[in-house]
Formats: sequence, structure tokens, C-alpha cells
Amino acid sequence: MAERSDGKTWINRGVFVGLAFIIVVIALVPRDMRPHSWAGPDMLLAVTLAWVARKPSYLPVIVVAAFFLMTDFLFMRPPGLWAALVVILTEVIRRRTHEFRNMPLLAEWGTIAGGIVAITLANLIVLTVVMLPRPPVSLTVTQMLATILVYPLVLLAAHFIFGVRRTAPGETGSKGHLI
Repeated sequence: MAERSDGKTWINRGVFVGLAFIIVVIALVPRDMRPHSWAGPDMLLAVTLAWVARKPSYLPVIVVAAFFLMTDFLFMRPPGLWAALVVILTEVIRRRTHEFRNMPLLAEWGTIAGGIVAITLANLIVLTVVMLPRPPVSLTVTQMLATILVYPLVLLAAHFIFGVRRTAPGETGSKGHLI
């Protein structure tokens, strides 16, 4: 289905691309050379899920696939596995966008948390089955939990700083069509 995008949509897509580049660069900058016993949140995943849950028109699937494939290469993960899992999750969320409009925050948080747990477990299972080296389970679990815990803060930032709000029922775009 081809939809025309208004100027605000393109600006918000550009804001996401800029924000994603900043997140990736910060993740790549070494801050400490010692190994960690815990892992911080996957901010790119949290931001992506927040934007798709709130305004799916701001984030086309090609942008999600491109950024996560790029991070697979940059972070030396198996190319395409994490990207494919994230694309699947974002498309499931995109298809349920009408449910997210009226969903309370705790229900949305629980749904997103379930999705994060599902793709994390799927990633671990696939890496185990094909006998690829995988990160320690403790680091994977702490990153998953940290991503789940930071999601409400990302929603607040998306809402108040970047203006990514839920689509209201009956809301129309600049061309007059229902969103």
C-alpha cells in the first residue's frame, strides 16, 4: 500500500536516522578496556520499538533493516540474524498499531517486554543450534532486562523531546487521509 508522506513524517524519519547514528557511535566508542560483568541497554532497539509502537509511519521497515544490519556488521554479530529478529518484532508491533492506540502504558510495556524476551531467546537458540560463538548468557540477560527497564524512559523522551505521540483514533494526515 503506497502512502504519501507529509513533511513532518520525513522530518521525523530524519530525526530517527540522526538519533540512531548517535546511538551507534556512542556504543562504538570505547570507554573502558576491562571486561564488564553487566551489559547496558540496547538503546537502538528501545528507541526503534518506541517509535514503531507510537508512530509506525515514521519508521519504514527498510530503515529498521538497514540500521540493524549495519549494527550486526559493526558489532561483529552474525550478519542478518539480529536484524531479521528485530524486523519481525517491529512488523508484529506495526500490525498491532490499532491496539497500541488505546493500550495503557503498563500493557504496552508488557507487550514490548514480551517481544524483547522473545527475540533475545530466539537469538540465543539460533546461535546455539548453529554452534556459533555467543555472548555469555548473563550479559545477554542483563542487556535484555536493562532494555526492558529503560523502555518507559525512552517513551518519555520520544514523547516530550521528539514529539512522537500515539496516533489518535480518527487522526488524519496532512493530505486528509486517516492514519
